[in-house]
Amino acid sequence: MKNILLITPPFTQLNTPYPATAYLKGFLNTKSVPSFQMDLGIEVILELFSKKGLQEIFDFVTSSGVEMSENSQRIYSLQSDYVKTIDSIIAFLQGKNPSLARQICSGNFLPEASRFAQLDDMEWAFGNMGMQDKAKHLATLYLEDLSDFIVECVDENFGFSRYAERLGRSANSFDGLYKVLNSKPTYIDELALSILKSRVKETQPKLICFSVPFPGNLYSAFRCAQFLKNNFPEIKVAMGGGFPNTELRDLKDERVFEFFDFITLDDGELPVELLYNFVCSSGVDNSLKRTFLLQNNQVIYKNNSTLNDYKQSQVGTPDYSDLLLDKYISVIEVANPMHSLWSDGRWNKLTMAHGCYWGKCTFCDISLDYIKVYEPIHAKILVDRMEEIIAQTGETGFHFVDEAAPPALMRELALEILRRNLVVTWWTNIRFEKSFTRDLCFLLKESGCIAVSGGLEVASDRLLELIKKGVTIEQVAQVTRNFTESGIMVHAYLMYGYPTQTIQETVDSLEMVRQMFELGILQSGFWHQFAMTAHSPVGLNPEEFGVVPDLKEISFANNDVEFKDKTGINHDKFSFGLKKSLFNYMHGVCFDYDLQDWFDFKIPRTKIHPDYIQECISKEEDFKIRQNARLLFLGELPRVIYTQKQKKGKVFENIIMYFETKSSSFSLTLEKEKGEWLIEQLKNIHITSDHKITLAVWKNSFDEIFGDFELFWHSKNIQKIKQNSLLVL
Repeated sequence: MKNILLITPPFTQLNTPYPATAYLKGFLNTKSVPSFQMDLGIEVILELFSKKGLQEIFDFVTSSGVEMSENSQRIYSLQSDYVKTIDSIIAFLQGKNPSLARQICSGNFLPEASRFAQLDDMEWAFGNMGMQDKAKHLATLYLEDLSDFIVECVDENFGFSRYAERLGRSANSFDGLYKVLNSKPTYIDELALSILKSRVKETQPKLICFSVPFPGNLYSAFRCAQFLKNNFPEIKVAMGGGFPNTELRDLKDERVFEFFDFITLDDGELPVELLYNFVCSSGVDNSLKRTFLLQNNQVIYKNNSTLNDYKQSQVGTPDYSDLLLDKYISVIEVANPMHSLWSDGRWNKLTMAHGCYWGKCTFCDISLDYIKVYEPIHAKILVDRMEEIIAQTGETGFHFVDEAAPPALMRELALEILRRNLVVTWWTNIRFEKSFTRDLCFLLKESGCIAVSGGLEVASDRLLELIKKGVTIEQVAQVTRNFTESGIMVHAYLMYGYPTQTIQETVDSLEMVRQMFELGILQSGFWHQFAMTAHSPVGLNPEEFGVVPDLKEISFANNDVEFKDKTGINHDKFSFGLKKSLFNYMHGVCFDYDLQDWFDFKIPRTKIHPDYIQECISKEEDFKIRQNARLLFLGELPRVIYTQKQKKGKVFENIIMYFETKSSSFSLTLEKEKGEWLIEQLKNIHITSDHKITLAVWKNSFDEIFGDFELFWHSKNIQKIKQNSLLVL
């Protein structure tokens, strides 16, 4: 018997589990509370996309007599080819059948429908990715064809990373969702409920907790909860996660509690622990934390526990046991190495810091605890957790899912990884701030960082200031250059339609983005249309930003707020052109197109100089000596040869130092005394040393013996070492 069953309802990601239940399970381990977790989404996908599942889908369509489009009719006609190949394709996407890549790429193996009509020139698209990735992309198109068939002929709400998302989006009233829940379950519902039923019988939990991160998980969570109430009424059912944390803070509709006994907000560790105690004590102890429940037919919010939330150092290491880690499916939707990270590969999810260290962006929900309450985790604890997770999962890839990872903590994390000689691969979300110097980016790369994503947002200095992003276009360009030159890929989140944004600013933003892609300092991006949320500064003070909200009565979800921008501009019409241009830029083409070519309506010419970004990144970093900058030597200590040279009767002793790096060799010659001083100093600042030596320490030491440190520091010899493995942090 497992006292708590933790469930992620369909659907989130195909390639890796959403981490919320793993975080909670890790915490419950520290309290010795038995728990079991499941990703219901991946289990439904594996059942659906199997030889048996696919045949049952085709049989269902046959019996239903549904009318089909020409594309669906083609898929239906080729059903034997789909049924024959599906198990092999799923195994390949799980990494179990790599040799199949050659057959997939050779052609005439996969049945092809409409998705293949959009196929890129594969040699061009995958020239920098390879056969395995090309095969993954083709297999992804094959699955998307089947998904299209299911949407048209079986269940219109189906999607690989969401289900019935429209029912959860901005549902101020529960009426729409309630009506659907009182209708007959769909084919996909029945499949999910069948799996859920068997798992509940296996684990016999007292409490079932659904973690609902997105609107696309909400309907399934309610459908599952409804099933549990009807079939296992003795089990208490709770909901938490990103969706309720953001959208259900104003919950009033008592009908919600026909499905759930409890809904918790914000960090789940303490609320779940108290719920467990509450359930085990049959409700005798009424001490709860940030929890909605129904009492006397009224929705009440109980937050009467005097206990404080746990510190991040106390919540334990995420525990991924119980999850089907070897059965997740890696897919590649777009032929872009950076873009594929979200769907390709198994990533252990961790957090460097709770909340956001910046916490000022006006479009962001900075009034909510998950952003407002900032608490970093010590680098040693982080790397301890990484090692524990590697031992458990066998996977060395990590995605740090921070709001924005703090640069100082990223530096300490990188140092700790290098000190322990760990071989890991990691990526995270950042803010493009000036702390990311060339040397810091080099250090991050050496520790295994392969990519970062960050908000360029509106690509306009006026609007960035209005957003309170704390960066400028010039700064973003220089930081993305530093990452790219270090070998770290960069993804930019882009925004259009921000309040007061003019058409000219939208066009100029696109030109900025075009130049960044053409210069190769961005590898990937995505345009989002501005959405006003109830908990952001714009939503809380709309009059300050020139917008008029369309306020509605809230009894259920409250997040996205409809509004009118006083400029009267219809920003929707830019969506297609912005996204189409970006798709091409990500593939390295069409930089010579006039911006007008992307739009079927007249736009003004850009006012941005064609070399603006080039001029930004041509500016060198500040060469001022920062006395408190820390020095670090990452290379191997040099091999040394002493030499003598006689000149005008005097003997001069020199040292030749031979340095070996992973990709090259170089040498430098110094006078014996200066050379020996340098070798000793390199030992002191080596990554294996416990010393923390600043530039001021070097300067004082050098000046006492030789004098004129600045001349030495800027000499060709030292510049050679700085270009390879001497970092100033």
